[in-house]
Amino acid sequence: MDCRIADEYRDTHAGRVAGEILRKCVHCGFCTATCPTYQLLGDELDGPRGRIYLIKQVLEGQPVTAKTRLHLDRCLTCRSCESTCPSGVEYGHLLDIGRQLVEDKLQRPLNEALPRALLKTVLPEPALFGPAVALGRALKPLLPSVLADKLPPAAADARPWPEKGRHSRRMLALAGCVQPSLAPNINAATARVLDRLGIELFEEKKAGCCGAVRHHLNDQAAARADMRRNIDACWPHVEAGVEAIVVTASGCGVQVRDYGHLLADDADYAEKAARVSALCRDPSEVVAAEGGRLRALLAPAERGKLAFQSPCTLQHGLKIRGVVENLLAAAGYLLTPVADGHLCCGSAGTYSLLQPALSQQLRANKLAALTAGGAALIATANIGCLTHLQAGATTPVRHWIELIDEALE
Repeated sequence: MDCRIADEYRDTHAGRVAGEILRKCVHCGFCTATCPTYQLLGDELDGPRGRIYLIKQVLEGQPVTAKTRLHLDRCLTCRSCESTCPSGVEYGHLLDIGRQLVEDKLQRPLNEALPRALLKTVLPEPALFGPAVALGRALKPLLPSVLADKLPPAAADARPWPEKGRHSRRMLALAGCVQPSLAPNINAATARVLDRLGIELFEEKKAGCCGAVRHHLNDQAAARADMRRNIDACWPHVEAGVEAIVVTASGCGVQVRDYGHLLADDADYAEKAARVSALCRDPSEVVAAEGGRLRALLAPAERGKLAFQSPCTLQHGLKIRGVVENLLAAAGYLLTPVADGHLCCGSAGTYSLLQPALSQQLRANKLAALTAGGAALIATANIGCLTHLQAGATTPVRHWIELIDEALE
């Protein structure tokens, strides 16, 4: 695709990256077949190809309109189109650039700006989000359904982390921002599983939000500050030889895996960011690498039917497919088929709060597919998907690592 980038963008990092991505696109339209919003709305501008044209127009200096912003806002950033694209177009990176350019050019009305400002202020800060969750649970009957849906019941007391200092192999876990308040047992369960496999997992309290919340709300300057803080927090452990940085929410994993790209133009952090990205691991990668030891520890058992919802960030972002399913099968679960498993559940970070109608349609479709095979349990790999599905499901929804932890007891 030819793009004559306007003078104001031509010599910028964003302009150069966007130009390279656009040149790969042959506008074949294969991406529309796997785009969730195109499937729902049937509008070319609500599919990847149409959005690419809109971003191209912005880069060429054409006027930015509210319509442009609307169609870019409706994108889930699920990257399903990237899995389908025969030309390797990095649509997610292009969308990030396009959204930021539109945000810089066009002021949002107050009814759109205020919720976004609140989300990017509260969600990434555990000191604010934790008390907000506690207050929300107390006032849940009074909250709008779109907010009440996001508040699962308080978790039962989590079992403790394993004793430290027992293993020579050590890995660092990213605690994140919302997961400690909504599902505090996930990282602890991961630590217990890895402990059984001869690996010590620990958290660094100075680390925080991975940057995805602010990044996808088009505050990329603040997101980059989040990334630099995490790199600074992790770096002493990297220098000390930590084997990996384990991120138990696949949405955060995609962001951390992208640090090297997102900070490539930062002379002070580019090299460190690339190193942190290279060390980033989803827990499924770590556990699968120890598959022989895991299977030796798993007692034979029939644990019933289970449906696995593979988050977009896991299958399209991290490109991990079939790994979690094999681990759950080894633990004794009978996995049921899930139709259209490549399509998004509608969570997509803050999308479910900002685009509730589309999000709830996608959730209803996903839950119908997940429960069609008679599964008694749904497993997932991302905190956003977990809370989103849980709100609409009658079937329990769990993080898969918790199920492996229980199977090892």
